[in-house]
Parts: sequence; structure tokens; C-alpha cells
Amino acid sequence: MNLFWWIAGVALADQAAKILAIHFLQTGKPVYLVPSFFWLHLVYNPGAFASIMHNHPGILAVINSIALLLIIWWGAQIPKKEKRLRAAMGLVAGGALGNLADRFFRGGHVVDFLDVHWMNKVHWPVFNIADVAISVGVGLIFLDLLLQKKKQQAKPAGNK
Repeated sequence: MNLFWWIAGVALADQAAKILAIHFLQTGKPVYLVPSFFWLHLVYNPGAFASIMHNHPGILAVINSIALLLIIWWGAQIPKKEKRLRAAMGLVAGGALGNLADRFFRGGHVVDFLDVHWMNKVHWPVFNIADVAISVGVGLIFLDLLLQKKKQQAKPAGNK
């Protein structure tokens, strides 16, 4: 699939999920889908992951914009036959675009609403579809790097 379709698909899915979350959820009133594991909990996050740099949403928007442009440029350089890597870059760029759209159109805040707990003891910071896409994309990039390295090591010495 084309890199730009991945980007558009992720960004649209992320924004649609956020619109639904804003419409159906209320801040401070989580919905317990699986009570001690998975909640829907609307949060407006001015920072990055786990509210890092929450006092600097403008700087985050600039960093996010630059990173998005670099990811798109890099992704466009990847040969079409490398589908896994192109998909990974599309997931990362689409997630970055989804969160960047929030920063520009939702007062500098990113809408988060997915809340994971483990037996009410471990709590992961609230996140969104864009964050999932970025995480999966980065994981696929690392997988691709590992598989490429393994492929290079499997080649006979004279073919390097």
C-alpha cells in the first residue's frame, strides 16, 4: 500500500476515534469496559507521552512538525518493494499527524482516551489511536532492521 494511504488512514482513524471520545466521554468519568484492566477515560494532554513537557505545547508542536516532515521524506525514499518498512513509516507518520492535528486544532492539547491497568496496581499513561500506530510502527521498524541484519549475516562471505 502507498505510504500516503497509510498516513491518511491512520490520521483519519485517530481523529474519528477522538471525535467519538469527545462526544461520548466526560473528563473525570471513566467508563470501565474491563474494570481492572481497560477503561475509556477522556484526558486532554498538553504534553507528550505521559505529559512530558506539558508546559511547552508550542515547542512540542514544532518538534512534532519537524519529525513528521522528516518521517514523510524518509518514508518516500524507501523502495516500494519494502512494504513492511513503508507501512511502518506510514503508521508513525499517520500517528504523528493525528496528534499534531490535535495540537493545532484543539488548543495545544492531544486527546487521549485509552486507559490500561493491570489488576489496579500498574497503570499505563492514557493514550490514543495515534500513539498505538506510532508504537506499532516503531516496533515494525526495529523488526525490519533485525530481519535485514539477519539476512545480511546469512549471505555467504563473497556476496557482501
